[in-house]
Amino acid sequence: MIELLFLLLPVAAASGWWIGRRDAGSKGPVVPGAHPAFLRGLNFLLDEQPDKAIDVFLEISEVDGETVETHLALGSLYRRRGEADRAIRIHQNLIARNTLSAEQRGYALFELGQDYMRAGLLDRAEMLFEELAEIGLQRERALRGLLDIYQQERDWSRCLEIAERLKPFSEHPMNLEIAQYHCELAEEARRRAEPAAARHHLDRAQDVDPLCVRATLIAGQMALAQQDQEAALALFLRVADQGARYLPEVLPGLMQALEDLGRGDLIEVLESLVSRHPSPPVLLALSDALERARGPEAALAALTDYLAGHVDVAALERLLQLQSQQAEAARAGSGHRAHVVHEVVRYLLARQPAYQCDHCGFSARAVHWQCPSCKRWGTVQPVQPERIPGDEVLHERRIV
Repeated sequence: MIELLFLLLPVAAASGWWIGRRDAGSKGPVVPGAHPAFLRGLNFLLDEQPDKAIDVFLEISEVDGETVETHLALGSLYRRRGEADRAIRIHQNLIARNTLSAEQRGYALFELGQDYMRAGLLDRAEMLFEELAEIGLQRERALRGLLDIYQQERDWSRCLEIAERLKPFSEHPMNLEIAQYHCELAEEARRRAEPAAARHHLDRAQDVDPLCVRATLIAGQMALAQQDQEAALALFLRVADQGARYLPEVLPGLMQALEDLGRGDLIEVLESLVSRHPSPPVLLALSDALERARGPEAALAALTDYLAGHVDVAALERLLQLQSQQAEAARAGSGHRAHVVHEVVRYLLARQPAYQCDHCGFSARAVHWQCPSCKRWGTVQPVQPERIPGDEVLHERRIV
């Protein structure tokens, strides 16, 4: 409550200035100051009686038409505090006034729509935002409000429609979002066993955003399910050119396609991917393949070479696992120490996020095509290992 009071002090000063100026024009010189009614409202806030405070503030609104901004700010503050019911009451009172300008009415309607969204009344918010978009008041913000609603409702067809309407007003292209909506619709078509519809949406996604990794991944999964391993393999390998950071997502399908095709170059394919696009899951798959084909020493050598240039807890955990197994097999005295170190690293690995949002920092253990935190699309990506600087870089740092 104290936070709300401090935020309202500038509003009180502005209200007092306007009212003082009005009174000065009718009664002679008046020292600017907060209106008595406003001071009563602040007292109610201090006494933690917000409903009585709202009554006072609404009373001021009825007395003076130039306090619209005061009540817009007050309603916004209540909404941000999670008190959507009080914000709704303030904004509904404003909209009922017939003295508002078109701009003021549009702003009040938008704020009321935001209140409804915070209260979970999405149908009411949808009607208000649609009304604003139709009459051209707060159009871009209203369309974005509609987009937010339809994303929450997972109505991807409506999302596509709103994204197209937003294009002329958006500061950044909507291609990435539109491609993701088509991918969502493709996933829905797959669940309905409608491959033709799924392929249509995937084609549209690639047309809108040629670098859409998700569309390529879904197409590869569909090809693999239809026993077209050659097409699936080509699609999975294309991800390395579109967005190499997502290679871990295609790795299971890629290995399945190679196995089904009976190709014996799995190690060569994985080595090529690791050399071009270092990735913990790809390296671990390579170490497993090397251990099966050539023994643990080959896997240890690959892991050691990799760790010489990358800070990667997953690779370190795998290396320690192999070393611990060897020590236990040889009954070496260092076996217990290796096991303890391995357990510590395994614990650190379990706490390390596998994916992170490039925009807000949200971390997760699995991929999210839309960030649950900032709601942006395509920003949650696999965490990449940090490269260890070369000896010459370390030498320069020591000199500095």
